[in-house]
Amino acid sequence: MKVRTGDPSPSFWAGRKVTVTGGTGFLGTAVCRQLTALGAEVRALGSADFDLTRPEESTAAIRGASIVIHLAANVGGIGYNQQNPGPLVRDNALMALNVFESCRTGSVDRLVAVCSVCAYPGEAPAPFRESGLFDGHPEGTNAPYGIAKRMLVTLSDSYRRQWGFDSVVPIVANLYGPGDDFDLENSHVIPAMVRRFVEAFERGDREVVLWGSGKPSREFLHVDDAARALILGAEREDLADPFNVGTGVETRISDLAQLIAGLAGFQGEITWDPKRPDGQMTRFLDVERAREMIGFEARVGLREGVAGTIDWFRANASPPDPRRSS
Repeated sequence: MKVRTGDPSPSFWAGRKVTVTGGTGFLGTAVCRQLTALGAEVRALGSADFDLTRPEESTAAIRGASIVIHLAANVGGIGYNQQNPGPLVRDNALMALNVFESCRTGSVDRLVAVCSVCAYPGEAPAPFRESGLFDGHPEGTNAPYGIAKRMLVTLSDSYRRQWGFDSVVPIVANLYGPGDDFDLENSHVIPAMVRRFVEAFERGDREVVLWGSGKPSREFLHVDDAARALILGAEREDLADPFNVGTGVETRISDLAQLIAGLAGFQGEITWDPKRPDGQMTRFLDVERAREMIGFEARVGLREGVAGTIDWFRANASPPDPRRSS
């Protein structure tokens, strides 16, 4: 298959009506910014606008759209997942069902329904390949969210076979970048580490305690790269087969911590708390299908992306509370 390269086409997007669910969130903001620059007529929706777990509100949300990019989700880090298994599976499954049906009956030309790397089996061999998505149960801390997100793949295939409805399902790696959620309890690993190390540096702390053992590995994708991939998927792909969106690069969590600590200026001790969960031990993607299908390759390297994320956090975060321990 000939590899397709290049950026999204302004001629495709100019004047096209696009609705982005979750468009006010972290990834959604980046998607909407890039679509607007391409000339699309973008409608960015957040949870305050419509409750997509309700069918009638889902129908109202996508009315008039030519393309829908579905990013809305109930999502968080390991701590949030442990505390909210019921809402995670309920809300994400309901949103998936409602958005697919609303798009089908609402004459939407194409739906991009974004899946997560959390949908892969807990024992999947790395790098994860799309063909193995259903070969086991997701890792325990991610299972409710991961199972709900798997539904997007089944819905995409079923709706295409039954009604000829056009949808694509990118499976996206762990995201990070400016504008992320830096809440220490609910955020993902990079924003949580960025906040811990920056605040520890600014307070003059001698130690930072991090969750788990530091031994697991992950793949990290900058939010701007992810947004470009979703736009390319909407523009170029017309198959129901899922495709991985990532860098294909594996990074050990302990190495990530050293990188972030160094970029933040922290020179103290890093201590790991093994009583906290590690989650899945190895998680990174085979990204060849996305390269072949839509011409996507990540452009932002981890060091560059983390440095920019730290700069953004320092410019936008409130000063740390000196009474708070790290």
